[in-house]
Amino acid sequence: MQFPTQRLLNRATWLKIHLYLALIAGFFFALMGLTGSISVYREELDELLNPKLVIEQPEGKRQSLDKIMAAVQAAHPNRYGSWTLELPRFSHGMITVWYDKPRETFFELYAPLMVSVNPYTGEVVASRFWGQTATTWLLDLHTQLRLDRVGWNTVGILGLLLMVSIGTGVYLWWPGIRGIRDALRIRHNAGMIRFAFDLHRLIGLLSASILLLLAFTGFHLSYPSVLETLVGSSGMEHGETGRNIISTAIPNNHPVGLESAEFVARGSFPRAELRRVTTPAGDSGIYRINLRQGSEVNQRHPYTTVWVDRWSGQVKEVRDPSAFTQGETFSTWIWPMHTGEAFGATGRFTWFLTGIGLFVLYVSGLLHWLHRHGKVKDREVNFSALRSLFYRLQEMGYRAGLVFFRLTVLLLQKAKHYAPQVIKGCKTLLQRLRSMLINRQKRLGKNDWE
Repeated sequence: MQFPTQRLLNRATWLKIHLYLALIAGFFFALMGLTGSISVYREELDELLNPKLVIEQPEGKRQSLDKIMAAVQAAHPNRYGSWTLELPRFSHGMITVWYDKPRETFFELYAPLMVSVNPYTGEVVASRFWGQTATTWLLDLHTQLRLDRVGWNTVGILGLLLMVSIGTGVYLWWPGIRGIRDALRIRHNAGMIRFAFDLHRLIGLLSASILLLLAFTGFHLSYPSVLETLVGSSGMEHGETGRNIISTAIPNNHPVGLESAEFVARGSFPRAELRRVTTPAGDSGIYRINLRQGSEVNQRHPYTTVWVDRWSGQVKEVRDPSAFTQGETFSTWIWPMHTGEAFGATGRFTWFLTGIGLFVLYVSGLLHWLHRHGKVKDREVNFSALRSLFYRLQEMGYRAGLVFFRLTVLLLQKAKHYAPQVIKGCKTLLQRLRSMLINRQKRLGKNDWE
């Protein structure tokens, strides 16, 4: 007689759960993976599709924030209220000025106006709405399936289902200690279906931990209140700007400008990097200066914030991540872990491959299921069709190598006049290095170098 727990842990039960999840939600998993991979490099792709957003040769100093804001208001004179200036992270990038609720997209969940401004000339280069460009459309598809709040909640639920799917997949993969080596093999000579199944198991195993992390963080981005309840934090969700602070000073004829507000804010964090400045809205509005300290993991959306009164020029409040509780600090990691920016360029590329891997998992699993139901016939895996491509790439490699060799020879010929100076410099460097090593050994009492 089997107990209920034994029936629950039965392999056939987990196989059915894994299968039904794949059939019901697998397409959406694949869609999330593919759109997420592309969105990892959203900014780079946007610049590739819109070359006018790239400053080829940055020259001179950056225009003041006041001049930048004046240019934006001149281009959009009928848009009143608060604007947010986002500083570029690289010298070739544009300043992006955000207007949260334009009348054209007012009833959409999130569709701000994005104004791109050349920081060196103050020229307004482009004015676009979120969701109406290729990259923001794809990101909306990833975050809310282009269905506003309903889609946002659905994506969160998909994150939970993906965690279950990954867990059941790892359980079904486990072959026992003796079978691990065989379970890691990819048999390309046993037919297309076997090859797809082996690929499915291997990619699933390699990407399981990262996919679990992405599903976990994705769920909490959709339902931030759950995490806030668990870790005892509040107001820490991605995009949260902190408390609603208003000005209590009497309006006057000498309001503080953007540059002055930034200067005041830097008094608390002199070494921090300026990321955003939000302008006041109405007489009770206040400047919100968003800075990034070197210890913060968030690159684009750091939490260091200073509120500056535009009438008195005084600091009204400061939010310093170094004073956060452990729960609040954990909350700040959710977004950068989901995007991969917490782990640098390597992390972003790994996240990109993992999203592609999720798409491959769906295709390979679906192919195996269709074969079992007689919808797809097995066939031999023929890699010979790729040989011509391989030879072509090999030939291109030889040509590139030849060009590189000729360039090297040319550079050596041009540098022959400088050879004596280079050799002399190398000798001097080696002599200094030798002296440093001798002095170090003397300090250690082991002078074996002379």
